[in-house]
Amino acid sequence: MYNQKSNNFSMKYIFLFLFLPAFSFSQQFSKQEVAIFESQAKQVTIIRDTWGIPHIYGKTDADAVFGLLYAQCEDDFKRVEMNALENLGRTSEVTGENNLYDDLQMRLIYDSVAAINDYKKSPAWFKKLLDASADGVNYFLYKHPEVKSAALHRFQPWYALMRTNGSISATNTGGVSVQETKNFYTNNNSISGNIKLMEGSKPSMSYHVEDHQNVTGSNGFAVAPSKTKKKNAILYINPHVTFYFRSEVHMVSDEGLNAYGAVTWGQFFVFQGFNEHCGWMHTSGVADLADLYKEKTVTKGNLLFYKYDNTLMPVSSKQITISYKKDELQVPKTFTAYFTHHGPVMASRDGWLSLKENNRSLKGLMQSWLRTKAKGFTEFEKIMEMRSNTSDNTVYADDKGNIAYWHGNFIPVRDTKYDWSQPIDGTTAATEWKGIHELNEIVHVHNPSTGYIQNCNSTPFTVSGSASPDKNKYPGYMAPDGQNPRAINAIRLLSNENNFTLDKMIETGYDTYLSAFDILLPSLFSAYDEHKNDTSFVLPPKEAIDILKAWNKRSSAKSIATTLATEWAARLMLYPPQTEEEKIDAIKRFEMLVNYISPKQKLNYLRDVINGLNAFHGTWRVPWGELNRYQRLSSNLYQKFDDNKQSYPVGLASSEWGCIPSFSSIKPADSKLRYGVNGNSFVAAVEFGKRVKAKTIVTGGEGMDPSSKHFLDQAQMYIDGKFKDVLFYKEDVLKHAERKYHPGSPL
Repeated sequence: MYNQKSNNFSMKYIFLFLFLPAFSFSQQFSKQEVAIFESQAKQVTIIRDTWGIPHIYGKTDADAVFGLLYAQCEDDFKRVEMNALENLGRTSEVTGENNLYDDLQMRLIYDSVAAINDYKKSPAWFKKLLDASADGVNYFLYKHPEVKSAALHRFQPWYALMRTNGSISATNTGGVSVQETKNFYTNNNSISGNIKLMEGSKPSMSYHVEDHQNVTGSNGFAVAPSKTKKKNAILYINPHVTFYFRSEVHMVSDEGLNAYGAVTWGQFFVFQGFNEHCGWMHTSGVADLADLYKEKTVTKGNLLFYKYDNTLMPVSSKQITISYKKDELQVPKTFTAYFTHHGPVMASRDGWLSLKENNRSLKGLMQSWLRTKAKGFTEFEKIMEMRSNTSDNTVYADDKGNIAYWHGNFIPVRDTKYDWSQPIDGTTAATEWKGIHELNEIVHVHNPSTGYIQNCNSTPFTVSGSASPDKNKYPGYMAPDGQNPRAINAIRLLSNENNFTLDKMIETGYDTYLSAFDILLPSLFSAYDEHKNDTSFVLPPKEAIDILKAWNKRSSAKSIATTLATEWAARLMLYPPQTEEEKIDAIKRFEMLVNYISPKQKLNYLRDVINGLNAFHGTWRVPWGELNRYQRLSSNLYQKFDDNKQSYPVGLASSEWGCIPSFSSIKPADSKLRYGVNGNSFVAAVEFGKRVKAKTIVTGGEGMDPSSKHFLDQAQMYIDGKFKDVLFYKEDVLKHAERKYHPGSPL
């Protein structure tokens, strides 16, 4: 029986594989389509400057979008495609079964039918942009048959509507992990299987000890003219994301577009950047934008219902089929997905949890585009009134000297008698959202008297020092964010300086003081003093303690103390959070670690660090830069590292410890060294005077191909905080042009 079933399985999917090329693997486009592509390409000029950055000039906004997507595909088509596949819930077609439940989560949340309908009802001017975004990719595929798509052989204009925000944390699941979704939807293709889940399945809520090593986040700073040397507002744009998550671009059209900054691969708007009048920086926060509803389900025969206001409502369902790659074949797997009126059922924690969210919308994408063309505060604020940014805080500055901050944008109105930080009662209408907060109701500041704004994925109630908003005036769900050591460092730096220039702002943005150790280290020193005469206990070397006591708490490549402190603190972080507050407030977390971990255990951890360094390096006196490295060997989506190949010493540290220029590194299992994977990416300092002046840096370089001279031409500058001048005005771009061409032109 088993062998027969296996044989049928193989023949079925071999047939499927052979059949697919007839319609899926073709990159052919009709003569009419090609004519449209070529006509639009003639309206676009791409100028690559001496750093490899594409400056795209088009007659219309749609022309600029067409040119941008073509240029992005030139630089790294596979990243464009993989982002699209992620948004479509189709990454498993390329990566295999490991991503099956990531895809399922995306399919539960993101509805392609809704995206197609949004495309159809888009206003004509916006539909042109959507069409151009797909046409730019498709023209690239037409002109480059040597580039083999992994799964998408023709891009559709509605793809852009599957992800309407450029954030790395754009999808809000209400806190449901992929593992929880997998637990719920494993072997649940029958009602009887789901009854068992209803009756008491509990999630695995184990704390992942490696989570703290892959910290993401961002810093956004704005200073008013009162605190700058030239009396112009200055904006600092400093996202912390997975390396190479975005590229640096410049988009210009005869319709008023002139936006410079970072674009997420495959999207058509500058997510974090500036134009000649104003700039915008987005940071991630934990404002409550989505909610989990606890559903009480009932079965009647073969039908499922859930209780709602003393009535039974039918659970709806649909089939979701996801294909995954296995031995070069595409294997389909079908799930029965469940929905209540709140949204998709995502998991079970002593009962079903459905998700109410607003992760994508037509208005959201329109807002993302329109803000890039704002001419000042009034226009920018009007665009913010659309209230469809569902994942980000916004730091703003402009050429009139305005600075501003909004904590979130799309925030539902809720009954404050409920605890919205936890799954909420889904059986009553009392817990329904009651509209969306007006823009002036959310936490915000405009031209604070202190003259500065900072947000480092931290509480908005310290955003401008003494001029920060009053926490007591806002509902708890609006800004539950805690404090972190980066924000503490930023407040100190921004409040003490009154003569900012671009270079001074960059210096501030590269401050490496690790304020976490103001909290953590004193308890280690106390532990050592307590046990230094204990002959029954093996202490770490006194020299190590002395090095840490003498340390100025600044990370640097030559610092042995940085190595000891960060490796020791990483071991402390193995202890899971004891409260919900600790999960969102790093300061509370550090205070818990100080109080919860015994003095002997703290000393044992330092001894473990010493022993580990001795084992791998022959000495524990290892300067941080010898251990902490930047390496870029390939254009692969997932970098592999090699201790025997070129790498650069890096003195920066993880944002977790308070380092403003974050460089989060990991130690591969087969390596003695740590390699950066996350942190500073595209960084910009922008001054808004009569003419905008800016400096930027990116991780490694703009080139994504190892053979490109721009693959590593910014690597040392990135490490040292030495930024390049932005070529914003066309006369400057032309003076530094490396190549000028139309999309599709031969090299």
